[in-house]
Amino acid sequence: MDIGIKWDAATGMGDWAATVGDLVTASSIESAVFVSLFSDRRAPDDYRPNDGTNDPRGWWGSSFADRQLGSRLWTLDRAKKVGQTPLLLQARDYCKEALAWMIEDGIAAKIDVRTSWINATAIGIRITITEPTGTVLHPFQFSWAWN
Repeated sequence: MDIGIKWDAATGMGDWAATVGDLVTASSIESAVFVSLFSDRRAPDDYRPNDGTNDPRGWWGSSFADRQLGSRLWTLDRAKKVGQTPLLLQARDYCKEALAWMIEDGIAAKIDVRTSWINATAIGIRITITEPTGTVLHPFQFSWAWN
């Protein structure tokens, strides 16, 4: 068990879940999914944010690691919704990229990611993880919004 994380889609932030006088616990896989999806992965060198900065974000520890932590969902923050499908596919691919380590490390045998529109500015993300034993974990459902 790990410390539970609660996600607030309105603010785009996660925080430790607490109850009276104690932290809430959650499954290790659930915590791993939260950290993988909602930590900022460093952007590729050719990425140019449209917010006037040159900040590639990312966790400093990834500079010394064999693989990056987090996802690139943040790079879609100000993406233009020119077509509905391309943005959904890109969000899906970023989620798969962020969770691929679970398959590489033998924690999951299969990860299914589905994205859909919740409203004009929010994408719904549904993740189903199949463990190596064949056990299918309940779907994790998140929403992700951008400006």
